[in-house]
Amino acid sequence: MSRTIELSGRAQALAREPSPAELAAAHGLSVCGERPSMAEYTRRLWALRHFIGTLATARLTAQYSTAKLGQIWQIMTPLLNAAVYYFVFGVLLGTGRQVPDFVPFLVTGVFVWNFTSTTISTGTRAITGSIGLVRALHFPRAGLPLASALQQLQQLLFSMGVLAVLLVCFGQHPRPSWLLAVPALFLQALFNTGCALTVARLAHRMPDISQLTPFFLRTWMYGSGVMWSLDHVLSRADLPHFVVLALEGNPAAVYIDLMRFALIDSFTAAQLPPHVWFLAITWAVLAGFGGFVYFWKAEEEYGRG
Repeated sequence: MSRTIELSGRAQALAREPSPAELAAAHGLSVCGERPSMAEYTRRLWALRHFIGTLATARLTAQYSTAKLGQIWQIMTPLLNAAVYYFVFGVLLGTGRQVPDFVPFLVTGVFVWNFTSTTISTGTRAITGSIGLVRALHFPRAGLPLASALQQLQQLLFSMGVLAVLLVCFGQHPRPSWLLAVPALFLQALFNTGCALTVARLAHRMPDISQLTPFFLRTWMYGSGVMWSLDHVLSRADLPHFVVLALEGNPAAVYIDLMRFALIDSFTAAQLPPHVWFLAITWAVLAGFGGFVYFWKAEEEYGRG
């Protein structure tokens, strides 16, 4: 009888002891790697802003550190791409005869497209390429694709100076509409960042994404009017209506058209798709916010497995 009473007393004492979860909560402890709330996650990212900026600058500096021409390749790469496209599409295929101011038209498209394509390409390696850092330190993982996107924005700012010089050399002089390039690039940067966050999560779960990305980007480029005028093609081609809407609403084409409208005299508002600024803002918000939420939902998965 006394043995039964003793066991019952021990059971009651154990029942009164707090659980490990209650003890952790009482001492302000949390599960390691647990995903914080959206507001808390954003606050931690903001606190990490100096690290993100420094990481982006360091990567930009180191990108061409082994090349003899160094940072000059930041400018030479899009220029060489533009030269190749001019030879193929402007000279061999005769596309330049259909587009006024073809050289400014082409180099603007190449520089703007290169901003989107390189941001997405580097975004696929944002997590997988820094897996040692991810596993060694606890910090908001979104800082890595954000640093990649910021790196490409910094590189674009270098390139825009060269683009301005080229435009002037080919008869496009500065005018008030050039100021429209600022909001257009801001919206494109927000769109690109959302895409980088999305592909960073996809590539972490499916590494083969990084191998498929170049093929996807090449197809997207040909449908974005980088080397030819979509307005000219759509006005002459007998295409289904949904194809026309898809090409006109293509986010890369929208941002390229806005930059051409801002910088090139002969590219008028008549060549812009309907509601172009609404499209630009919508794509930026959808991709930027949607990509951030999509990446945040897998925060506790990065670096595991």
